[in-house]
Amino acid sequence: MQAKILSILMVLMTMTWTLFAQTTASRVYQIMQDNCAGCHSNAAPDGGLDLEGDGSGVDVYNNLYATAPSNAHAADAGYELIYPGRADKSYLFRLIQDGLEPFIELDAAEMGATPHDDAAIGLTDVEKELIRQWILYGARFSGTAVDESLLEDYYTTGGMESFPNGRPAAPDPSEGFQVKMGPFFLKAGSTGELEYFQKYELDNENPIEVTRIENLMDGNSSHHFIMYDYNTTASAANQQAGLRLYADHFNVGLVEAVQDPTDLKLPEGTAFFWDANKVLDLNSHYINYHNVPYKSEVYANIYYQESGTAAQEMHADLIVKGDICIPNNGDMYSATQTVAYPVGDIYVWALSGHTHQLGRGYKIWTRENFATGELIYDAACYNGIPGCVSPNYDYQHIPFRYFDNLMKLNMNISTGLVHEATWINDTDNVVCWGDTSDDEMMVMIIMFLTDTDGVVTDVENPEAEIETLTAYPNPMTESAVIPLPANVGTVDLHLYDVLGNQIRAIRGINDAQILINRENLAAGVYVYRIENEAGQVFSGKLLVQ
Repeated sequence: MQAKILSILMVLMTMTWTLFAQTTASRVYQIMQDNCAGCHSNAAPDGGLDLEGDGSGVDVYNNLYATAPSNAHAADAGYELIYPGRADKSYLFRLIQDGLEPFIELDAAEMGATPHDDAAIGLTDVEKELIRQWILYGARFSGTAVDESLLEDYYTTGGMESFPNGRPAAPDPSEGFQVKMGPFFLKAGSTGELEYFQKYELDNENPIEVTRIENLMDGNSSHHFIMYDYNTTASAANQQAGLRLYADHFNVGLVEAVQDPTDLKLPEGTAFFWDANKVLDLNSHYINYHNVPYKSEVYANIYYQESGTAAQEMHADLIVKGDICIPNNGDMYSATQTVAYPVGDIYVWALSGHTHQLGRGYKIWTRENFATGELIYDAACYNGIPGCVSPNYDYQHIPFRYFDNLMKLNMNISTGLVHEATWINDTDNVVCWGDTSDDEMMVMIIMFLTDTDGVVTDVENPEAEIETLTAYPNPMTESAVIPLPANVGTVDLHLYDVLGNQIRAIRGINDAQILINRENLAAGVYVYRIENEAGQVFSGKLLVQ
């Protein structure tokens, strides 16, 4: 019986070692055997840390994973020997990285008496990077976290990086802190594209109010950076540590979504309200347009104030239309979606959108009485403000439109917003929703308040400032007349279809009424906007039969 049990144990140990031998963890273990076990042997472990073990690697892994260091200063700082997902909080990596990670600033009290620089232990940049990547991917015992040949190519042959001039400046500790995502490495050329997600735990012991987020990335290679936060500690705890290649956005809320380096400064009197020990979920999408490996990173400088300072909480939402498939016939294809959430009055501060490379346009309108109303956002125009002379849609650099005078909207079953994306698919395949730039997306980003008391800004209320003018006959068949108020002066008229496309413009009208002839107008609903030289705006709807 004992022989049988021993045989089973040997088989299990062999299976464990076989599994381990095929992992990134086994490479890290081998690096430790070659460079560290001399001082950290199981016979005489320096600092009480055994990096030699029994040869299986299992006991060394258990000694390191999520284990508090013996160094009191490091332990008090919340570091672990290996902190899954966070190289900067992994005490072992902090000691051996020797300048590889500029995010790490060693304190003399955590360095210890034994030097751990390159001269002392002889680690190459590739070996240090392999350890960092293993940690960033969650320090798993099984699986391959990163292609070591890609790291060899980057450090030996050469590559490009998001921040060639080094880590960007962080906020003064009295004002804020810096968050870092990455690095993760992309292969050269067309295959070099990945979208990553990363759970990121903050160290704020008390609730804070975030008033500014300075987003720093390579604007030429980054496709987007999105910051979510977990709604509950339980949902955060259930998410795996480190980088991952799938969204798994369960019970998270949107904080922000940007495509370019963006300094997001919230209006005075507003802030994002973050609970103590907030956990973020970061999402970065980089595309490597170069013929060499690319090192991808994103930094976010978070500026905050004490809880209870701001009058209003800034809200953000990401509205997704996922049921899209663009036929590959080379024709213009569009999709629209009505947005009526949240219900009630909101005060819009910012709007933006998102598509991928087949995108040819993205627009947002107000929705009034079940019908499409005023065009308020056009991604083909500078700062998203409709009416530009030379529209140019760039899917990689879709602008935000900021309403310095907050725009009041009522959201319910008959009112709200309508957004539309247009595409031309001239590829060989139908293209549907997906994460890569070869797939497509349709997303609206909205940032808003639910009240304005205490906010230092004005409120633009389209319902209060735009007077309705009625056309007759309405519906019309051949022509209609719009009477103008007395003393309105010279006006311009712009006529739009229900998708916000301008169909006709009549300028310099100086009369008591405006005559609209049908001419080539197709049957349908149209919206007209009339504005005089003093800035007064009038609007209405016209049904053509």
